[in-house]
Amino acid sequence: MAANLSRIVVLGSCSVDFTTYAPKLPGPGETLHGYKFTTSYGGKGANQCIAAAKLGGNTAMVARIGDDKWGNDYVENLKKFNVDTTHVHITSDRGTGIAQINVSKSGENQIVIVAGANDVLSVDDVEIAKDLICNASVLLCQLETPIVATKKAFQLCKGVRILNAAPAASHLDKELLSLTTILCVNESEASVLTGNPAVTMSDIAKAIEDLLRLGCKIVIITLGENGAAFASIDDPQPLHVMSDKVTAVDTTGAGDAFLGALAALLAVYPDTPLKNAIASACKVASVSVTKEGTQTSYPHIPCADLLSDKCVFEKIL
Repeated sequence: MAANLSRIVVLGSCSVDFTTYAPKLPGPGETLHGYKFTTSYGGKGANQCIAAAKLGGNTAMVARIGDDKWGNDYVENLKKFNVDTTHVHITSDRGTGIAQINVSKSGENQIVIVAGANDVLSVDDVEIAKDLICNASVLLCQLETPIVATKKAFQLCKGVRILNAAPAASHLDKELLSLTTILCVNESEASVLTGNPAVTMSDIAKAIEDLLRLGCKIVIITLGENGAAFASIDDPQPLHVMSDKVTAVDTTGAGDAFLGALAALLAVYPDTPLKNAIASACKVASVSVTKEGTQTSYPHIPCADLLSDKCVFEKIL
């Protein structure tokens, strides 16, 4: 396959979301009456891929699905958004991954995932997709599929390598982090990775410093309605990038919206300042939380209309 300078490759999970909406999130042992139930397409990998595709990104997915109704339907869903599904493989002895999601009226959520076929994405799958991965402008991975496959893909990729370290893990492979261009986590994931709270802006700055020491080149911590913070090995002064204030309806998948947008912007406009790309990705995440669902909440905004020279930010002292 010839190199495509704007190609975004996502190696990651495809799952089906079973979402229940209720007045509040249940406590331990508590049964609540919900008011709505939906079935939709999710999984961090596919969410991020479709978020990028909806912004006009040239996307491809490397993934595993089950040999079941959900798997077959999922491929059609990806194709609907012009995602290249050449390397989305059916797994005969596993079901498609699922996520059970509870959403409160305030937009907060709880999520339990069952990996299914996602758990057997392998180094062999990466080798089969070698040409695609080598020529990617941006490779985006998460932790819902085996790390060994992600590490191999990062070794092959010549472009920007983004690792969304979610779900959170207390220890990450040091070699994987050394191969990572951008590590992106939210506050709770940063806390798990560093073993320290990530609540105040001072905490966030310290978490970024600690994460940079692990070996990656750039660290971004998403802060929900408060935007995101980042720093790099070359410029270790953390910056806080502000986000638009909105009324949240459903925060599920907002982080994936951010990452898909970031990948699309870095692929299409590789020379844009990172703070501007982050600000634009925050806008996409903000739009997504004003609607229910994950992939269905992601906006169709051409990258050219999304990227702005204006960016509100401040140094974290």
